[in-house]
Amino acid sequence: RSFLIHASYTTDTKSREENKNTLENLYSLSVDITKIRRLKEWVLLQDVAYIKEIAGILQEMGADETTVANIIERCPEAILHTPAEINSQRTLWQLVCQNEKQLIKLIEQFPESFFTTKYQENQKGNILFFQELGLMNNIIIRFLTSAPNIFYNPVEKNKNVIETLQRNYLNLGGSEANMKIWILKLLSQNPFILLNTSTAIEDNLEFLQKNDFTDQEVLQLLSKLKGFIFQLHSTTMQKSMLFSKNIFKCSDQELKQLVLKCPALLYYSVPVLEERLEGLLREGISIAQIRETPMVLELTTQIVQYRIKKLSALGYDIKSGNLESLNGTKKDFEVTYGKIQSKKERPIFNPAAPLHIED
Repeated sequence: RSFLIHASYTTDTKSREENKNTLENLYSLSVDITKIRRLKEWVLLQDVAYIKEIAGILQEMGADETTVANIIERCPEAILHTPAEINSQRTLWQLVCQNEKQLIKLIEQFPESFFTTKYQENQKGNILFFQELGLMNNIIIRFLTSAPNIFYNPVEKNKNVIETLQRNYLNLGGSEANMKIWILKLLSQNPFILLNTSTAIEDNLEFLQKNDFTDQEVLQLLSKLKGFIFQLHSTTMQKSMLFSKNIFKCSDQELKQLVLKCPALLYYSVPVLEERLEGLLREGISIAQIRETPMVLELTTQIVQYRIKKLSALGYDIKSGNLESLNGTKKDFEVTYGKIQSKKERPIFNPAAPLHIED
């Protein structure tokens, strides 16, 4: 995005000098010019900049001098936008912000998202659409800051994707009563689903059905994969499934059950699965163990090595034990580790053993 903004201003920076007025105005705001030179020097070469005006708008919203300087240092192209553009963006973000205090905090944290003003009409249309859909403002704010490109789509494109998801949810046996909750949860977990086309969504659902997943199982996979399945290509999924089938030497039905148990077998490409499998085998873990607990393939090799090392220090032999102890998030593992540790430290008490008391 920065490259496109840069290209729209100038394509020749070598033959140009830094704008003296820009430098003076930045110095007056205590902005670290060396950071801008290192980050986006081309901004300093532009003939027109609106430093005082942009600083004034930010101060109106409650930003102090340090905050203004920090914002400009992190997003120097902010000073190239007209006051009218920034005021329009301010009005736009106020649709979802509680107050200007919250807004200025967001701008400081995510300046590039705020100062992308090219798609204001699309942004406004999508904000209103998401509100109509039932998304809470705090979720829409998260989208604006962490997935801003979904707002650049024309609102009709996003509506089309949502309608495709709704239609397929009902066709797969989902209930009308649960549809809204399902869609909102899917969007909250993975807003990038809106960057897909309706055709891609249809193709991937068709792929799963051709591989004998029932409608209920397809819904289950969609929920487990948080919609990431729509970012995959059917060829990639086919290769991953074939790889797993050969490694685990299983039938089509057994493979399907493994995928339902561990959707990573569908989601990760063959090179990723291969690397993780080899990492587990190097630790002395058998194919049979992995097949019993395939979710271990969701972990990177580095995480697996770290967890095995920690468990080994407690005397836990992962080669002969269950791989369940390796699974889960960091928090899940810490809980498991704590239980094994406390069990090891607890003295063994046998109530039936005789007491040895000296006379």
